[in-house]
Amino acid sequence: MAETLSPADRQEIGDLVSRYCWALDTGDVDSFVDCYCHDGTLVWDAFDVPMEWHGSEQLRHFAQFLADQPSTAGRQHHVTNLLVEADGDGARGKAFVAVALRQGDGPHLLNVMGWYEDSYAREDGSWKLARRVIRDWSGPVLANIRGQTGERESRPLPPPLAGLLPPKA
Repeated sequence: MAETLSPADRQEIGDLVSRYCWALDTGDVDSFVDCYCHDGTLVWDAFDVPMEWHGSEQLRHFAQFLADQPSTAGRQHHVTNLLVEADGDGARGKAFVAVALRQGDGPHLLNVMGWYEDSYAREDGSWKLARRVIRDWSGPVLANIRGQTGERESRPLPPPLAGLLPPKA
C-alpha cells in the first residue's frame, strides 16, 4: 500500500486527465474509453437524478452520443488545480473543470463550472480512471462560504441530453 505517489505517478495521472479532455472534445471515442478501467464508472451528479455509466460499453455510449451532436463541436474542457493523493493501492483526486463552447465569432459560452472527484487505479500497467464524478460548483463544496446552505443543488436534465442516459442492460 503506497502512502505517497511518485512524481512519475503524479505526471501520468495529470496526463490522463488531459487525455480525457482531448479525447472527449475531439470526438475520439476509443481514446476516451481507454482513459477508464475496463469496469470504470462515470457519474454526472448535476441534474435532478444523477446519471451513471459503468463499464466500457456504457462509457462508449456516453462519448459517442456527444461526438454525434453537432452542437458539441468547439467544446473545450479546462481542468485546473488538480490535487492527487495516494489512496491504498490507487489514488484519488479532485480538480476544477470549466467547459467552454465556441460560438461563431463569439462571445463564447461557459457551459459548465464544476469539479471532478476521481478515483484512479493501475490497470494494464497504466493509471486509469476507476471512477469520475462530475459535480457542479455549488452545494456541499461551498458549505464553508457565508450565505451558502451546503445543500445539493440540481437542475432539470436539458432535453438535448436525454440520449445520454445509459442504455438499459
